[in-house]
Amino acid sequence: MQIERRPFGLGGLGPCRPNGAWRPVSVLDEWVAREARPISLRQLMVFGRSLTESRLISSANYVRTELPVRIAHRLRDMQRLPYVVVTNQHINDVYDLYYNAFDTFRRLKEVKTLEDNDKLCSIISQNLKGHLTVIPKLAQGILECGELMDPRELDQFMNTILRSRISRRVIAEQHLSLTETYNSPYFSPGAKLSESDFIGEVFIKCSAKDVVDRCAKAVRALARSTNGPDVAIPEIRVVGHLDASFPYILSHIEYIVGELLRNSVQAVADRQQHKKPDNTASSLSPATTTPPPPVEVTVCEAQEHVIFRISDQGGGIPRDQLPHLWSFSKGPQSQRRLENLGQVPRMAATMQELHVQDELARADLKTPPYQSSLSPLTVRPPNLRLGMGLPLSRVYAEYWAGSLHLHSLEGYGVDAFLQISRLGNKNEQLTTRASMDAV
Repeated sequence: MQIERRPFGLGGLGPCRPNGAWRPVSVLDEWVAREARPISLRQLMVFGRSLTESRLISSANYVRTELPVRIAHRLRDMQRLPYVVVTNQHINDVYDLYYNAFDTFRRLKEVKTLEDNDKLCSIISQNLKGHLTVIPKLAQGILECGELMDPRELDQFMNTILRSRISRRVIAEQHLSLTETYNSPYFSPGAKLSESDFIGEVFIKCSAKDVVDRCAKAVRALARSTNGPDVAIPEIRVVGHLDASFPYILSHIEYIVGELLRNSVQAVADRQQHKKPDNTASSLSPATTTPPPPVEVTVCEAQEHVIFRISDQGGGIPRDQLPHLWSFSKGPQSQRRLENLGQVPRMAATMQELHVQDELARADLKTPPYQSSLSPLTVRPPNLRLGMGLPLSRVYAEYWAGSLHLHSLEGYGVDAFLQISRLGNKNEQLTTRASMDAV
């Protein structure tokens, strides 16, 4: 079926939304014409290390002008979708959320005082909470429109939207965190930070082993909660360069490592359950249970990268799932994923959403003053599988110019390779206007 593609707006009047509202596209054109200004983790650290009132005001105005630019680009992406796709109720809802946020931020006046900044932070916080519905709505819309567009184009659209969403939350949450730091009674301008500190949301010295250990503890608790006391849960072992560290946003790396470990642990547990016991042997000797093979995490520290290899003996990935491993829109479990997503009204895409008795509490770390996970709003049942963990993890990995690859050995297990920048000097990977125009 051929579907004509054209923007909503005709003759400059603007899109006729399914709910009947008309909106001018000329305003959007002005903002789409502007390029997004990407940043790196190192820039965030250098800027926030010497925090002053003027720097905080400068950060506020960067966020105030950058957010509407990045939102405008994504609105234009949605306008270029086939009309039959964008009239999907879920995607339509996301469009309305984005347009309202764009309209709010584009009207904000220059921040000149700390009082102005406090008002901006209030608006940012409200938008962050309001947009927790975006991921499940988008995912449902993409699944429902799977037959209306080329799945590769739908996945590319979803990747672009999610990467942009991460970028906006990074700069917004970073500014909120810097504001909280500045307003803290313990803050002293120009104070030297130790490597165990956070600069805003950026953890200066993120330990690879500590990340794996915390995620492993949480994942094993989740597996026990999901599978019950009768199912043996594999150990998670860490080897390699155990002193490796790097600057990173903790919630990003915990989400990726947590999802990879979660998949491996569940695969091993499932395989153990499906093994039939030897009835003859058990009748002749006392019942013994062989512990499942461990999940092994190897950390490798190179000059510019840190690599995590997560290896399991869970039997590998079923052949019918391999072609759709990184897809948001296709796969043998699409209908089940759609039903499960209907039970998740909000999603922040953090490991904290799935916590069991606060297994991810970071008592050994200085907790960031601003709780970016928003976990109290987004907790969901740990056994509810959404089928988004792998593709979303790759979006997170590639955002800071990293990579995520899987190698499945059918009948044996899976090796996952996560590579991230060790130096924090890579810019966020954004879809620019130039690359959009080239499509």
